[in-house]
Amino acid sequence: MKVLVVGGCGFIGSHLIDELIEHGASVSVLDLKPERFRTPLAGVQYIQGAISNISLLRKALSGIDAVIHLASSTVPATSNLDPARDLDDNLIGMVRMLELMREVGVGKIIYLSSGGTVYGLPEADFIEETHPNNPLSSYGIVKLAAEKYLHMYHKLYGIEYVALRASNPYGPRQGNTGIQGIIGTFLWKTATGQALEIWGDGSVVRDYIHIRDLVTLCLQSLKLHHCGVFNAGSGQGTSVNEIVQLISQVTGKNLTPNYQPSRSYDVPYSVLSIKRAAQLLHWQPKISLVAGIEETWDWINKQQL
Repeated sequence: MKVLVVGGCGFIGSHLIDELIEHGASVSVLDLKPERFRTPLAGVQYIQGAISNISLLRKALSGIDAVIHLASSTVPATSNLDPARDLDDNLIGMVRMLELMREVGVGKIIYLSSGGTVYGLPEADFIEETHPNNPLSSYGIVKLAAEKYLHMYHKLYGIEYVALRASNPYGPRQGNTGIQGIIGTFLWKTATGQALEIWGDGSVVRDYIHIRDLVTLCLQSLKLHHCGVFNAGSGQGTSVNEIVQLISQVTGKNLTPNYQPSRSYDVPYSVLSIKRAAQLLHWQPKISLVAGIEETWDWINKQQL
């Protein structure tokens, strides 16, 4: 199988191309810049550019069997600063790509959606895919709209799709910018002696998924012929304060976070039901939170801090 990974040089993409190669796929990557933590891999075709470049995208899609779309120019914390740009970069670009897929005959796409932001304020302890969608950020609205376009292109033109509503992935090769990824950010800050900042009182509960569990689900979605949206999480909730306690336990460091005012778009509780992925995609997460944090901490300590 020939697979194009859009955003393949990012945190999730770097792990995904490893697994694709391991499973014998021919891999092309379209991204704006190279990987941060390692050099280009032998046998992978790297194409530098944006999906807004139509001629480049058409060339990248030529001869491809499936696309895995991971790229986004925003995160929930930044998308509301310029919703129009978020729309232009991430939704219009996605629709243009679907049009080109139809034009050149690419028949399948796996899309990384969002398991927290597309739902908004939860109405149940475990959020199923049928939960109402009332996003509180432009990021979530764009992800949800992209899912609707995927459904439209499936019904009208036969393009197979899976939209994975991922929770909060973490693991080795996650960056330290502090914009997204609380576990990676806190571990990097702990390693470099920086104070941890928590928005609110630390009671916010989220679902965290190890990167390899998420990548395994991506591959299952690629192999099987099920279309639609699937939650991708651990099915377990952990508060921010509990994350700090686990990091303190793993690192052996006494951590005292600085608490900041809460943010309006942070929902208090978000844990995903993963029954649908278990039943239809035959997938279950395997890596515990403490084991994943230990692995990530070990990896960070091997980097040049």
